Amino acid sequence: MASSTRVYLVVLLIMTLYAGAQILGKAAFNCGIDTFVFTFYRTAFGSLLLIPVALLLERKKIPPLSLKVSFKIFLQALCGITAPLNLYGLGLKYSNSTPISALFSLISVTTFVLAFLFGMETVNLKRLHGIVKATGVLLCSVGVVVLAFYSGPELKPINHHHVHLYHANPSHDHGISTHSRATWALGVLCMTLATTCWSLWQVLQGPQLKEYPSKLLNAMLQSVFGTFQSLIVALLLQRNFSRWKLGFDIILFSAVYTGIFVSALVQYLQIWVIEKRGPVFLAMGQPISLFITFFISWTFLGEIVHFGSVIGAVLMVGGLYNVLWGKSKEQKASKQQKQEIQEPVEYNEAPISVTETRV
Repeated sequence: MASSTRVYLVVLLIMTLYAGAQILGKAAFNCGIDTFVFTFYRTAFGSLLLIPVALLLERKKIPPLSLKVSFKIFLQALCGITAPLNLYGLGLKYSNSTPISALFSLISVTTFVLAFLFGMETVNLKRLHGIVKATGVLLCSVGVVVLAFYSGPELKPINHHHVHLYHANPSHDHGISTHSRATWALGVLCMTLATTCWSLWQVLQGPQLKEYPSKLLNAMLQSVFGTFQSLIVALLLQRNFSRWKLGFDIILFSAVYTGIFVSALVQYLQIWVIEKRGPVFLAMGQPISLFITFFISWTFLGEIVHFGSVIGAVLMVGGLYNVLWGKSKEQKASKQQKQEIQEPVEYNEAPISVTETRV
């Protein structure tokens, strides 16, 4: 299998696993699990898988780990696991899986904006590709505002005999009406902040791999640090230990799924893709997760989707591909310019005849 094909398939797998995590996470929160406790459990399950796998596969080539690098990985875990997952949980609790998945697609644009601020990306408003990229960022911003403050008419689910993942909370079928507008906006804000944290993690992951090149050990250490950080957050914010109990239900299944397939597997796969193609390439696949989430939640789970969420999602996806199209054109123009500079200049001069004069 070609290397480029493998990268595309890995991105597709990542986004499919993310879609499943969003649907199951919403089901778990509607069944009553505390969001902070759930975040701890999912990171703990991920660490339980990553620790033996990483130590087994990397035991003969473990690079030295200094205190400075350890502290940077600790901060990476805070930025890429603890903070965004807790914010994501609150956002999913206060809204529905489809708009949250739409906001998840913003990772590509916020990654681009942060890369621009760090000097890793450029925007030339005098060229078409620069104008298109700036327009894409604007469209995404408008999409977030629409998603937060406009609901519109309901789009009834096409399958009324849906799978009852949300049975513990019968009010879920009312969608946005179960929350006040302020609560819904708070959920959108939490998810936007989570997206920003994930984007920052993606931008900083490349330089981190240069200091500590083992992708698997990087993922394991970040997962372990994230587990302890999430435990501290959960202990501080949820001291009622009756809310920590797990049973053989959708909550346990959601925690195991998100822990093993997202906190562990996806964490490693993302680092692999970033090393191969960079953070913006990874972010371009985010709309796949949106479409999968929308299709499953609307058709099988009976989640009501509002017209405002669809408009906001369309604006954000349109803005996303504006940014990606502009970036693609910019890269082609830059490559062509470099080739022109490197090509030797040919001079076509007429031959000079020398006439010898003998005395």
